[in-house]
Amino acid sequence: MSKIKLSKKQRALAILSELKKLYPDATCSLNYDTPVQLLVATILSAQCTDERVNKVTPKLFKQFPDAPALASADREELENLVRSTGFYRNKAKNIQGACHKIVTQFDGQVPQTMEELLQLPGVARKTANVVLAHGFRIIEGVTVDTHVKRISNRLGLTKNTDPVKIEQDLMKILPQPDWENYSIRIIYHGRAVCKARKPNCDQCQLAQLCPAIL
Repeated sequence: MSKIKLSKKQRALAILSELKKLYPDATCSLNYDTPVQLLVATILSAQCTDERVNKVTPKLFKQFPDAPALASADREELENLVRSTGFYRNKAKNIQGACHKIVTQFDGQVPQTMEELLQLPGVARKTANVVLAHGFRIIEGVTVDTHVKRISNRLGLTKNTDPVKIEQDLMKILPQPDWENYSIRIIYHGRAVCKARKPNCDQCQLAQLCPAIL
């Protein structure tokens, strides 16, 4: 198979175009009704599948639907509700800490700036980008999860391994309005085709654009 010779930015745009065709309806996989529920679900998704999180959150949000309820929840009860997502003690602590700060410093509303979101316990740029993009339709950066990290490296769009540096690299070569939908579609592609242990290169629609395939 002959490769298409393009600059890094040209390749990024070509990859983005192909991803849009492959996954036209791709959206955030987490279930939520409000920005605070999205924030909590995203915190829970760290080192856990969205599928597992979506099994946990219905009961969690039925008992504790908003920031005041989560902030004042019994810690042990909260831990038990999120236990199956892994690292449950730390996640419960961060959820309560974030919700307490939302109640006491942000009038009960999830803040809508990167700077303010990063003040919340358990919130780094990945979580903040998800909340801004899907909770408020504010595109501030590129969400870098394990799929985005792995596949962006395979596609030659970055050589970095640090998520912040990967995000910076991708922001330079992708149009801002597409920063988040690039991430979402790459995540879909990582789940379906470009898997960590055994990527299905023979069936990959990005093969001609991928330097990792000899």
